[in-house]
Amino acid sequence: MTLEFVLSRQDHHVVGRGVRHVLPAVADAVAAVREGRNVVGALPFDMSDATALLEPEEFYRLDGPWVTVDPLPPLPTVTVTRQIPDPDVHVQRVRDVVKQLEAGVAEKIVLARAIEVTASSPIDPVSVLSALVSRDPMGNGFLADLSPTSDSGNYIVGASPELLVRKRGAVVSCHPFAGTAARSTDPGEDSRISAALAASAKDQAEHRFVVDEIRAALAPFCETLEVPESPQLSSTPQLWHLSTPIVGTLADPATSALDLALALHPTAAVAGVPRAAAMAAIRDVEGSRGFYAGAVGWTDGSGDGEWMVSIRCIELAEDGLSGTATAGGGIVAGSDPDAELDETTAKFRTALSVFEL
Repeated sequence: MTLEFVLSRQDHHVVGRGVRHVLPAVADAVAAVREGRNVVGALPFDMSDATALLEPEEFYRLDGPWVTVDPLPPLPTVTVTRQIPDPDVHVQRVRDVVKQLEAGVAEKIVLARAIEVTASSPIDPVSVLSALVSRDPMGNGFLADLSPTSDSGNYIVGASPELLVRKRGAVVSCHPFAGTAARSTDPGEDSRISAALAASAKDQAEHRFVVDEIRAALAPFCETLEVPESPQLSSTPQLWHLSTPIVGTLADPATSALDLALALHPTAAVAGVPRAAAMAAIRDVEGSRGFYAGAVGWTDGSGDGEWMVSIRCIELAEDGLSGTATAGGGIVAGSDPDAELDETTAKFRTALSVFEL
């Protein structure tokens, strides 16, 4: 039976195998959960695009991060064939957006760029997942088959650090990331970088936009909501982040994790503030993002579930001979275009380092 879905975390993982029912519309998925069925898959960045949601034949949750005992094909050699757009064009785009922000078009707009790679032999998505999970100290990793309900690619695979939403019983939690700095291999320099990020007024403001948007989106569903006043520092092997753990109690425990994910997505961490203006700007500048900066996750028949923001990822073509990795950064009025380019470069390392790029 084929592997359609995996969400790996430090203390547990969830697996979906086989396809019992394709759920071509979000309404179909919401109805399936209300009927007590399990739903897994991926949401696109722009919800006007096709989704990739399904009810799997097999669905199970186990303790610990995901591992496989099956022999896997080695990852092939890959080469970068194209950057979309070229780095200098991305820098100019950031300059243009900064001017728009200074003119009051929005408060924050997230801009992304992509790297296309081609492979010497087909890239096995499960091998990519295995490499990502084994390299991530938190055991983060995800894999979603996009083919049942989308023609944009075969699989999306990544190691996102960012929780969009988790729902267990009446408890709902989110952990948004916004404000980023590339890490150093020198411990002293790495400490200086983290301290500078924590003290950065620009990054603190960018992060506050995200937290305020999530608070506003969750408040109608919650009877209590705990939001720390200041963010904390979180890290991956490549990056430092500002992050804020948010916890609430649902007014109606029947609200599902999928309901909450749809209410929250896309957050200001991957779109901007206000959402409508930021989304319009992204469409004008980038076009379609596909499933990058969407959400990958699951909701079971009881309504519990977990959805991660689909970043630090690569979309693999159906034949496995090419893939597209995308990375973005939040632009505010004080953004430095060259620093924003450097931030995207650092974010590419998670997905592309498994190919030794």
